[in-house]
Amino acid sequence: MSGVLYIVATPIGNLEDMTYRAVKVLSSVDLIAAEDTRTTKVLLDHYQISKPMLSYFSYNEKRRTPELIQHLLDGKSIALVSDAGTPGISDPAHRIVAAAVENSIPVIPIPGASAFLSALIVSGLPMDHFVFEGFLPIKKGRKTKIEALKSESRTIVLYESPHRVLKTLTEIHAAWGNRQVVVARELTKKFEEIVRGPMASVLKTLTSKAPRGEYVLVISGQTDRMSRNFSTPAT
Repeated sequence: MSGVLYIVATPIGNLEDMTYRAVKVLSSVDLIAAEDTRTTKVLLDHYQISKPMLSYFSYNEKRRTPELIQHLLDGKSIALVSDAGTPGISDPAHRIVAAAVENSIPVIPIPGASAFLSALIVSGLPMDHFVFEGFLPIKKGRKTKIEALKSESRTIVLYESPHRVLKTLTEIHAAWGNRQVVVARELTKKFEEIVRGPMASVLKTLTSKAPRGEYVLVISGQTDRMSRNFSTPAT
């Protein structure tokens, strides 16, 4: 019989957000496939878990997937983790999950933290319908993607780095107008910050200090009446 592939969510910052089930699974598998073994070792050491690890990230996933699939076919169980949050959300996972499904290997989710869901549920913007776009293209296709999202009626959720967050918000403001936006950074960490308000106001707040940490942007959709009336100042 084949082993089991577990897709394990890990904390996005606060180690106390680790679930009991995730600890149990990581303690019981034969192998852990980690986006960065050094980062995962900090987590494992915190929970006194000692297991063999292999790196599995965007630049080696094509080569590494057949190796991991063979381990699974040989009866070994594997836990896949990213540096933080839920694997597959802007992190490698799709290739190995698809390969496991193709080989009739059981794939079991171990749910937990997710940065974009954490930002969405505290945004104050509608959550019943939303679209998650991850990171916008850096160069090729960037302008086209921003224009395509302009007419999106659902709440829009994006990821952004500290190096591009002001550029991204400025470009979206110019293309879409003064939408309501919620900018969340360093969620669950010591310097967690959430800024809400019209985009022009939020931009003014963010330019007053150097951007730091990873960002989640939650932006009102084009036809969202609730968000058009959402006049909370930037805080």
